[in-house]
Amino acid sequence: MALTRSFRESVMEELREKDYRRAFLGEAINDMLAGDLDSAKMVLREYINGTVGFIKAGKALRRSPKSLMRMLSATGNPQARNLLELVAYLQKVEGTTAEVRLAEKAA
Repeated sequence: MALTRSFRESVMEELREKDYRRAFLGEAINDMLAGDLDSAKMVLREYINGTVGFIKAGKALRRSPKSLMRMLSATGNPQARNLLELVAYLQKVEGTTAEVRLAEKAA
């Protein structure tokens, strides 16, 4: 029987690729805008784990890494300001900017 990797290991490996990282971050932002905060927090948590790490993000945002981890936990209830500051920091690190486009909803 062949050994398989966990989904998380696969995601962590894929996050090494620039296009994948940007799409992953974009997914978190789209989830937030769609009102799916639980998915957004999960995606952001995995993104941070696979890229900058909570220690570096905490230092940059002047918050404890544990506070950021709690904020993005399944039971966390982050303030919009904290989420937006985190997303702004991650965009800066990634060297990208998110854009919002409004489109007609498909029938």
